[in-house]
Amino acid sequence: MLKGYWIAHIEVSGLEEYKKYVEANSAAYAKFGGRCLARGGRYEILEGNGRSRNVIWEFPSFEAAVACYNSAEYQAAREYRKSAAVGDFVVVEGLE
Repeated sequence: MLKGYWIAHIEVSGLEEYKKYVEANSAAYAKFGGRCLARGGRYEILEGNGRSRNVIWEFPSFEAAVACYNSAEYQAAREYRKSAAVGDFVVVEGLE
């Protein structure tokens, strides 16, 4: 089974609310086997537009990645993010 990945590019405007989001979303990631590969840290935009925060989460499968996003646990955490940040999120299927 191929792994699934969340790739998110985020611009945080409310740091305190965003911290609540980060704390709250851990239950969803644990439930669906998510593992953080990159969160924040150094980056360089080589082409196109970017945002100040880049995040990559790995899941056991594409289906698990989508299910995590749609879960009640993640959607509850997402409420904090909605008022604290804007971003672009995609789920991609990995290679063998």
